[in-house]
Amino acid sequence: MKEYNYKPIGVCSSNIKLIINNNILKDIEVTGGCSGNLQGIRNLVRGMNLIDVKNKLKGIKCGFKATSCPDQIANAIEEYLGELVK
Repeated sequence: MKEYNYKPIGVCSSNIKLIINNNILKDIEVTGGCSGNLQGIRNLVRGMNLIDVKNKLKGIKCGFKATSCPDQIANAIEEYLGELVK
């Protein structure tokens, strides 16, 4: 089991922690942001393959912002996967 922390940019949340086992997102903890929405996202993505989660969340925007908490979760996964190939 691995934990990966990511500092989101341009959103209300201040930290995203991914808990990963064999490229499966076992859990996610987001500090800050819209609690109800993030609890819903958490319940929906737990147990999913990282690539599938990234593909579902990438590019979602929050209102007029260029990003969102879901998009930042996708960025966290991309960064984590990029670290694996280094």
